Amino acid sequence: MGATTLRLPDEKLRLIRAIAGYENRPLSKIFEELLDEYIDRHRESLELIAVPGFVEECKKGLEEIKKGDGKDINEMVD
Repeated sequence: MGATTLRLPDEKLRLIRAIAGYENRPLSKIFEELLDEYIDRHRESLELIAVPGFVEECKKGLEEIKKGDGKDINEMVD
């Protein structure tokens, strides 16, 4: 397993150290758990981005909206 350095504001570092001490857990386990939760929350986005052409289609749609083109939500429901 690799190692990395995190730069955290002092106040947040004090708080996370206090929590780790209270729970008698190493900081690395707490950060690993937080990362797992973060990845899980974004898994669907990562899967969508992997769909060929998805990002380009989204960009195209945003450009249409900016120009005032595209379909109204009611037109899409019918």
